[in-house]
Amino acid sequence: MHARGLVKRFGSFTAVAGIDVDVRAGEAFGFLGPNGAGKSSTMRMIGCVSTPTGGTLRVLGMDSRREGVAIRARLGVCPQQDTLDPELTVRENLVTYARYFGISRAVARERAAELLDFVQLTERADSKVEPLSGGMKRRLTIARALVNEPQIVLLDEPTTGLDPQARHLVWERLFRLKMQGVTLVLTTHYMDEAEQLCDRLVVMDGGRIAAEGSPRELIERYSTREVVELRFGTEPLEDRAAKLAPLGERVEVLPDRILVYADDGDATAAAVHRLGVTPASVLVRRSGLEDVFLHLTGRSLVD
Repeated sequence: MHARGLVKRFGSFTAVAGIDVDVRAGEAFGFLGPNGAGKSSTMRMIGCVSTPTGGTLRVLGMDSRREGVAIRARLGVCPQQDTLDPELTVRENLVTYARYFGISRAVARERAAELLDFVQLTERADSKVEPLSGGMKRRLTIARALVNEPQIVLLDEPTTGLDPQARHLVWERLFRLKMQGVTLVLTTHYMDEAEQLCDRLVVMDGGRIAAEGSPRELIERYSTREVVELRFGTEPLEDRAAKLAPLGERVEVLPDRILVYADDGDATAAAVHRLGVTPASVLVRRSGLEDVFLHLTGRSLVD
């Protein structure tokens, strides 16, 4: 996929403000950012269900404006909201969807069996969709996105609303897909998900790209090796942050805690106490993508 100066406007509102993106075959590429950053609008343009307002977009070597039908035939799409048919069984959802691509019923049933095994839903093949758990519905939606053997799978917030166990199972299935050579393009506002799944990603904010690289590259470029999280209960934080400023490369004040960025977290935590500052709790951790986002935008990914 190749995009240059990609723009999407809705009236006077600009959702995507001229971004450049390249996605390589066989990689997992992520759009990371808060709600309203422009991630889903970008995905809809890549999926050829929304026409760009400006710029160029080529998917699988084809122009998205002129060859949308041909592109969509080679894409798999896992939307943010499940759109399964609750009146059909698990197997029927896959077989019926396969028929939209002109796949014969015999091949569709064979492919459905393979996909249900892949997402670990074989035992629920004859169950109706309605009573399935959220994690099962998400896995079925991913299976449905694969019935046409796509070259690229678009996943919009693939694990939103799932419990930790279900999220990890979805991650494992997506990793296996990538190992099979399928290109994954996903949006998420979960930093751990981006670190787990993405070879490369862009951080979006306000319809623009704030940074691009692998998760490790971005953390090394925009953050320190470690972060010290200090909580002080209900006490005002700003005065304490000013006192702590000399201890790290930078200090961030969040509503419920102060973050001190430093390469040696344990030494920094000890220095906090030597200053006479007594937090209610201290946590030393490795830097992550949320710290990158804080540095780039001054706010949390989940704001």
